[in-house]
Amino acid sequence: MKRLLPRWIAGLAILAVLLGHVAGFYRLLAVDVLDNLIYDARLRMTMPGTRDDRIVIVDIDERSLAAMGRWPWGRDRMAELVDKLFAARAKVVAFDIVMAEPDRSSGLATLEQLAAGDMRGDARYLAVLNGLRAQLDFDNRFAAALRERPVALGYYMSGRDEANGALPPPVLSAAEFAGHRGGLRQAYGYGGNLAVFQQAAVSAGFFNPVVDSDGNVRRVPLLIRHKDKVYESLSLAVVRLSLGNPAIAPDFGERAERGDDPLESLQLALPHGTAKIPVDENGAALVPYRGRDHSFPYVSAVDVLAGRVAATRLANRIVLIGTTAPGLLDMRSTPVGSVYPGVEIHANLVSGILDGTIKHVPAYADAIQLLAMLVIGLSMTFAVPWRAPLRATAITVALLGVAIAGDLALWTYGNAALPLAASVLLIAALFVLNMSLGFFVESRHRRQFANLFGQYVPPELVEQMSREPHRYSMDGRRADLTVLFSDVRGFTAIAETLEPEALARWMNEYLGAMTTVIRTHRGTLDKYIGDAIMAFWGAPLAEPLHAQQAVLAALRMREALRPLNTALMERGEPTIQIGVGINTGPMTVGDMGSHVRRAYTVMGDAVNLGARLEGISKHYGVDIVVGEATCGQTPNIVYRELDRVRVKGKREAVAIYEPVDEAYKLSHSEVAELARWHEALQQYRRGEWDAAEALLRALRDAGPRRRLYTLYLERIAAMRASRDDADAWDGVHEFDAK
Repeated sequence: MKRLLPRWIAGLAILAVLLGHVAGFYRLLAVDVLDNLIYDARLRMTMPGTRDDRIVIVDIDERSLAAMGRWPWGRDRMAELVDKLFAARAKVVAFDIVMAEPDRSSGLATLEQLAAGDMRGDARYLAVLNGLRAQLDFDNRFAAALRERPVALGYYMSGRDEANGALPPPVLSAAEFAGHRGGLRQAYGYGGNLAVFQQAAVSAGFFNPVVDSDGNVRRVPLLIRHKDKVYESLSLAVVRLSLGNPAIAPDFGERAERGDDPLESLQLALPHGTAKIPVDENGAALVPYRGRDHSFPYVSAVDVLAGRVAATRLANRIVLIGTTAPGLLDMRSTPVGSVYPGVEIHANLVSGILDGTIKHVPAYADAIQLLAMLVIGLSMTFAVPWRAPLRATAITVALLGVAIAGDLALWTYGNAALPLAASVLLIAALFVLNMSLGFFVESRHRRQFANLFGQYVPPELVEQMSREPHRYSMDGRRADLTVLFSDVRGFTAIAETLEPEALARWMNEYLGAMTTVIRTHRGTLDKYIGDAIMAFWGAPLAEPLHAQQAVLAALRMREALRPLNTALMERGEPTIQIGVGINTGPMTVGDMGSHVRRAYTVMGDAVNLGARLEGISKHYGVDIVVGEATCGQTPNIVYRELDRVRVKGKREAVAIYEPVDEAYKLSHSEVAELARWHEALQQYRRGEWDAAEALLRALRDAGPRRRLYTLYLERIAAMRASRDDADAWDGVHEFDAK
């Protein structure tokens, strides 16, 4: 827990910071930017890419300007355009342009000045002027074209204190929104159409978008407050006109009686029920872009005026009059295109309202996000197994996949645009944090591992252990292991013949050769005790064949002495003979000692027996002696049973063995000699002295240097002289010394 505490604290700190953003205590710009990017990606990935033929855009494009002259056109032409559209039976006509100034292009104002001046007494002139006045009053002609037709004019709301033109009647009172959280956007001024136009038109709406910090238009306000009145957007006005101009009402959710709930939607009272338009607490709706551009039929305004557009293309259609000509500055940056016609933004919004596909941030969005982040954050902080990088990565990818899939499901099937950036950043930040900490902690832990075990265990084992350091420790534990003791025969006499420097070199050369063999066979070097070596197998790294590895190490140690002794003889230095004792059994292994000095070592009865076996190896004239348990766990090694003994400090007798070699390496003569020896040993243990003696003499004569056969012949002679009762013989030899 102490080691994990810094990681937990860091993870919880990241979670707390992002939760504060989601809860609204503050805003993190990076999270908002990422949310916009994710929103745009979802939008582009799921937009249908189809064309909506219910809405037609009459485009004042460059071709129209080239044919009809620069903008603004005369109102007579605009009146003609309206007449032709309704002659083709357009359902609704809306202007994404504002006409705030009188049209003086007809020259009527000049003629009026003449009538009031030099020509005021010319009855004929005045009569002609009266006959032409209606024809030359382009503004009145345009107003007449608007009157009693489903036309929505466009205008803009301003943040400055200005009042140009006329406003349409408000749709709601600001008092209806008082006390509710959020609140509509506030306008301090406006730029409206000429009063004569506004009075003639049945509807009008502002065309202000919401431009986000990155310059993109993602939402459009459907309502804006000016003073104590509330006005509707052009898109909403068009929709209402197409539906018969139903009444509009704000919807504050199921608990609106509390008075502080934010605005959730706008309700339209239709004959067959109520239609809801989702909005945010400020009255803005997300634009449901259908495609990158031209998701609606475009016709050039000049073609409409010239009668080149078939009536079937306009009949029963919602017509939006706007412009794509670059010089008229109505191109916007959107999530689906950096240069996007402003009029098509309104077309997308009208289409989405009619289809009910407006995305929205539901009232429960914050609660869902907070709950999801708590689950993700706490799970990744406390439950993810960061010690296993592959598993942790898989879990992280799965969590990220679940978060994205859930968000896409709500987007697709619930039209819910839930913020996802905080959750994605939380997952990514916790992953990077824990992987980074894991890397540095792991590196440090590996160095600690090397420091702890490097002096005992071969480097390749340290590397293997450091991949999963949590599985290993130096704490004391009980385990079934194999221990090896090795000692140099006659070391005291040898030491007396060498100078100190030569003795040190001699010992280093010997210990280096033996240690290399032990490490090659995955042994753990316990300690050097003067000329003695202590090693064990099976800890700290588990080794199922620990007994076999120990015996093979002893056999290879014996082999390694041959080239070493050859080199020593050539230098005129004493050669080396060793005795080795090996035993297997339950032992306590761990870091033991005092605050002054500690060591990773083993202890227990099985360890003590191993030391005793090394001590008695010289008695039998062999260099390696192993215990009964070791022999039983090494079936691939061929042994010569030496004796059954009871060593000092032990009550129970144990069988002891000399490893000859691996089975496949033995010659036929060696196998035959072993068979004769074991037969002699059986005769000896049954008290058949004559038969045993005959076999032993034959073995000794065949190999006169073998001390073992002479030892047993001496024992038989001693028993014949001292024992009268053969029944008391149990075949066990007792050692009184260690």
